[in-house]
Amino acid sequence: MSSPTSAASPDAMPSGTTQGAPQVLLAHHLKQLKLPTVLREYDKVAREAARDGVDHPRYLLRLIELELIDRERRLVERRIRQARFPITKSLDTFVFTAIPSLNKMLILELARCEYILRRENIIALGNSGTGKTHIALSLGLAACQKGFSVSFVTAASLVHQLMEARDEKRLIKLQRDLSTVKLLIIDELGYVPPSPTSAELLFEVFSQRYEHGSTIVTSNLPFEEWTSVMGSERLTGALLDRLTHHVHILTMNGDSYRLAQSTARRKLSTKTQDQRSG
Repeated sequence: MSSPTSAASPDAMPSGTTQGAPQVLLAHHLKQLKLPTVLREYDKVAREAARDGVDHPRYLLRLIELELIDRERRLVERRIRQARFPITKSLDTFVFTAIPSLNKMLILELARCEYILRRENIIALGNSGTGKTHIALSLGLAACQKGFSVSFVTAASLVHQLMEARDEKRLIKLQRDLSTVKLLIIDELGYVPPSPTSAELLFEVFSQRYEHGSTIVTSNLPFEEWTSVMGSERLTGALLDRLTHHVHILTMNGDSYRLAQSTARRKLSTKTQDQRSG
């Protein structure tokens, strides 16, 4: 019969072993401690420390700083993946001059994400193409970078997920997941096929998040037309009562932001082609 030691994985080393090449043992221990950046950088940083006359504490400090920076980067990337953004957008690429009705200073303040700590909501209202989704995605990205959990979903997709979860008897779990995320972004509220069931399920999501988490909602419909989505004035009133209790309202009416961008790109392309042909 083989002993427990002989049955162990060939990659495993006895705890506390001091046999073998130092580099092999160090690599093994750093992998066990889950310090991949230290493993990758320790030799290069050691050479730099020797060249610059850096003492051991400063050498270790530099290594640990690199590990922490890389770990935070990986955490941000993971939060962005978990948010399921359809595309990554930042405020750096938003042309505020295209939407004069939008309060730029308020947007920059919201990007600091303190509203999430206060469990406040954001509602972006405006006609199609004015950049509501861009702003929502940018604020979602900022929240990921600040360490908050984020989930992005269109209203139509959310209704579909809720209906499917109800039919498969996993609605409670989905509702719990939606209620615990720090920032929930619900895009395009005006494009939900109205039905009593979908309205009730949507309302329950908002109700469970009330004063427990922040929600961003974008809609092409003014508040007085939300009844077309919720189906009744009673439910619409109850929803707005919860959503607007602690809220920042972004007014984004104006000419189509997407159309302006598309026109600008076409003009630039035409100008470039003319310069080349000339």
